[in-house]
Amino acid sequence: MKIGVPSEIKAQESRVGLTPSSVQELTNHGHKVLVQDNAGFGAGFENDDYQKAGAHIAPTAGDVFNDSDMIVKVKEPQSEEVSMLRENQLLFTYLHLSAAPELTKGLVDSKSICIAYETVTDENNRLPLLAPMSAVAGRMSIQAGAHSLEKPQGGRGLLIGGAPGVNPGNVLILGGGVVGENAAIIATGMQAKVHIVDKSENRLKELQMKFGDRIIPLVSDEINLEQYVAETDLLIGGVLIPGANAPKLISKEMIKIMKRGSVIVDVAIDQGGCVETSKPTTHANPTFVIDDVVHYCVANMPGGVPMTSTLALNAATLPFVLNLAQNGYRDALNSDANFLAGLNVCQGSITYKAVADDLDYEFIDPSNAIN
Repeated sequence: MKIGVPSEIKAQESRVGLTPSSVQELTNHGHKVLVQDNAGFGAGFENDDYQKAGAHIAPTAGDVFNDSDMIVKVKEPQSEEVSMLRENQLLFTYLHLSAAPELTKGLVDSKSICIAYETVTDENNRLPLLAPMSAVAGRMSIQAGAHSLEKPQGGRGLLIGGAPGVNPGNVLILGGGVVGENAAIIATGMQAKVHIVDKSENRLKELQMKFGDRIIPLVSDEINLEQYVAETDLLIGGVLIPGANAPKLISKEMIKIMKRGSVIVDVAIDQGGCVETSKPTTHANPTFVIDDVVHYCVANMPGGVPMTSTLALNAATLPFVLNLAQNGYRDALNSDANFLAGLNVCQGSITYKAVADDLDYEFIDPSNAIN
């Protein structure tokens, strides 16, 4: 199979779909890999690294799209990339379609076959291709939040870990999944006072086993969320409904009762955000202020650490890329129901129910779409 790796063109996005070592694995199995000129530069990989691994360097994105059976990316395709997709061409990347109606229409019209990293599951119904970036984003959320709390950034002027004789800041983490757990790792390490809210008592018990008394677990149905929101200095939004828009847990009215200069990091922004006042931002302009509350809503947070993120992502995605290349999408997806869950768009049909429901498309069962 011919596999193409274009440069990412989303603002401040320097990750790359395949590392040189991943390319080496694919070429060892007889596949041809086309990498756009300097596609890996921002993540620390040179053209020479790819050529030594057996890749061909393509001058433009058009060359990559025209000459490839499968496109492997990181972020959702931008409009100029969507226009280059061909009927029956494979696209394997993050998509987050429920929050992107125009992108969804473009992919449907292209009649390409689009598999989303974020909806591939495993035998325990977890999300193995979303998890590495969720872990990175969770850890970055505290780093970004702590920086945003500094006075020059518009924050309260508060050091999250406190100081001798000074209490630490209050961190409220919404969601005890991969984002929440990794946020807690950094927040507890910085000596903050950490609350984690989740609807699952079992999950909260797991987290308390891990963190002990360094966190305060809260069952969402048993608390007055407004009370905790009013007392927090840094709120992390880490809730997720796979493939669907994130629920709006924090309303505009709740923002009004937050402390002046407090900070929200809405990690769920690529799924629409879990805070009513959130809107996507970029690494170049990461924050805005509403009702004296700093909002950090960068939609590609892991893109800020592209070397770490690319290596972590490839460790998870390479077996799936190899499966598609070796067996073709029909056999690869038919033989693995968890992989089939990643199919979002197929030859003009929406094959992921949450996307169909959110964007008012007819849902086509993915197993029917590929057979």
